[in-house]
Order: sequence, then C-alpha cells, then structure tokens
Amino acid sequence: MKIAFIGAGRLAQALAPAFHQAGFDVVAIAARSPQRAAPLAQSIAGCQLCASAQQAADLADLVFVAVNDAAIEDVARAIRWRTGQMVVHCSGATEVAVLGTAAQQGAWIGGFHPLQLFADPDVALRCMAGSSVAIEAEAALETALQQLAQAVGYRAIKLPAGARGRYHCATNYGASFLLSLLREACDLWNSFGVGDEQALAALLPLARGTLETAAAKGLAGAIAGPISRGDADVVALHMRELTAVNPDNLDLYREVSLRLLRLAREQARLDDATLARLEATILAQR
Repeated sequence: MKIAFIGAGRLAQALAPAFHQAGFDVVAIAARSPQRAAPLAQSIAGCQLCASAQQAADLADLVFVAVNDAAIEDVARAIRWRTGQMVVHCSGATEVAVLGTAAQQGAWIGGFHPLQLFADPDVALRCMAGSSVAIEAEAALETALQQLAQAVGYRAIKLPAGARGRYHCATNYGASFLLSLLREACDLWNSFGVGDEQALAALLPLARGTLETAAAKGLAGAIAGPISRGDADVVALHMRELTAVNPDNLDLYREVSLRLLRLAREQARLDDATLARLEATILAQR
C-alpha cells in the first residue's frame, strides 16, 4: 500500500514519519509550499516531493488530504481519482461527504482524526502510542485505517456517519475547555495578587492529579472538594466570593457545579438529603 500526503503541515510532519517507521511505504508529499514540504519528503527514504496534488495522488493507493478544513473539498474536486483508490481527510469536524467527488469517481473515502496536539510534530510522534484516533470509513477502507492505527500505537474509535460534530465538540470539552476553566482559576488568584505563573505552578499539578485519578478510578471516582463531601456551606462561600469579585462568573460556577453534582450522585456516597441541599445551594438566587 503506497501512501501519499497532500499537505505538509504539523499533522503530516508527525503522521508521515510514523507510518514510514511502522514499515509502510510513504511515497509522495505535495503542498502549496514546496519549501515547507521538502524537508518532510527528504526525511523519508523513497518519498518524492511532488509538484502537484495530482502527481502525489497518481503515485499512491491511499491519499491523506491533510489540509485545513476549508480547503479539503476543493482539493478533492481538483484531483482525478481512480476506482478503488482510498482518500482520507484528517479533520475532526468536517464530514467525510466533502470527499464526495472522489467517491463519485470510484474511490473509497473516509476520515482519520488523531486525538493529539500537533504543535510540535516531534513531540506528537513520541506521544502517538497510547493516543486515540477516530476512524470513519466503509469496510474495505476501515480495515486499512485500522491497520495503520494499530501499527503506530493508536487506539481506534469508530465513528458512525453524521456524528462528527458531536464528536468534535466533545474533544473541546476534554481539551481546550480545560484551559478556559484554568483561566477562570488564575483570574481569581490574580484578584489577591498571585500572578499566572505562580498560579499555574500550583494548579497544574492539581489538574494532572485529577486526570490521573480519573484514568484509574473513572470520572465519579476522581471528584474531590466540597461537592464530593456534601459541604454546602463551602459551596455557598464560593458563590459569595465570586459575586464579590465578578458576578458574571457565578453562572459558570453554577453550571459546572451542577455537572459535578451529577458525578456525586453517580459516586453514591452522599444521601438524598445532602444532595438536595447541595443542589438548592447551587441554584440559590438564580
């Protein structure tokens, strides 16, 4: 199976070497900027730097369209595809249907979205084993993508058609939205004179410990703090302090606390009366 990449950004800079190191034949790289693509092509034995996307596609059985979301459909439309060829994009949110031109010409189409950060391709390459990838494809292509995923150490998640929006939204909850909550935490510490650097030095180990506990014990098993203890008085204190600093933050605290209360119910350590008091405190003066 000969593999080509159209696009030479950070994702391609991690995936292409990973596939090559796993023993697959990465034969071609094409990108709008040859200067950007050249180092990637040169780093992989037998890989050709192509002058056009069409040239790269002509050399490959499996083509990864690793360009930004807005360009995927245009790239797919601009290429003449072969019957039985495999064409995959690497977007989390964009539907596989944007590759419809390739399907009309007899190609298999699909999605291969790694759940990784690619800010540093070298780091992403080292962290690939144990990460996950979302795969959406019909049977013949799905088998090939599962083989690729297994070879580089990915855990594969099978996506049904039409689920990409919900899937991608969830990845924001699990990743970038955590940064938003840490921003809120830093803002509160800023209010009594502790800067971001010192705040993050204290809060990030706490966050890592929470995630590690969740990995070991599940989400409900990892909750800590006043809601896990049933301490409605501390929750009320939090809300009073937030009101004093910035009342606009109270709604976010309420919404997050109600979701945490759901986990407390799943944990099943608190009695119904305690849970009811916590909920009443969270919703007070709403």
